[in-house]
Amino acid sequence: MTPIRKELDGRLGGAARAWLDEALAEAAHAAASAPTAPDRGAAGGPPSWEMRFASAGRHCGQDHADSVRTLLLHEARADTGTLTRLYHHGTAAERRAVLLALPSLVPGPEALPLVEDALRTNDTRLVAAAVGPYAAAHLDPHSWRHAVLKCLFTGVPLDAVAGLPERARGDAELARMLTDYAAERTAAGRPVTADLHRALAVTVPPEES
Repeated sequence: MTPIRKELDGRLGGAARAWLDEALAEAAHAAASAPTAPDRGAAGGPPSWEMRFASAGRHCGQDHADSVRTLLLHEARADTGTLTRLYHHGTAAERRAVLLALPSLVPGPEALPLVEDALRTNDTRLVAAAVGPYAAAHLDPHSWRHAVLKCLFTGVPLDAVAGLPERARGDAELARMLTDYAAERTAAGRPVTADLHRALAVTVPPEES
């Protein structure tokens, strides 16, 4: 039993646990049969576990929906194509769950278009999910710098940016962008957040710190 499942079993009521058991069994069946006979829903629709993915919040509660959806994606062994379909057809909550699951499901950069799409939104929950470990590992320097600025623009705490100290250290271009942004805010009579100062501080090369 995974830590996530163990935690959910301690928090969910009996009906929700039974629903989760059935949902995970359907996802496992789909994963096992996918190479030879992809599991399809009624009338050739989406696999039944994908329907469960969409309704996780209704059956298990919104507070547990991310964890439930993550378990389903792992049990189904969702590939990049499946993740992309779920993302583009899903609600904001479903998109967030896909983004959070990327680091453990997609080893390469194939799912970067999903991260880039989320970073084009002003939905702070999506932006926060998009700048996690997957972005830290795969976003190119230019895109990653703009992701940091996006967090500052939208008010997403920079604690959400995975690997910030490591990637920002000695990044003169990021330092320039942050300095320019701070100057723009000061000129407009707007406050400069502590997060911006903290990000600027970690761009200092080791020999200058």
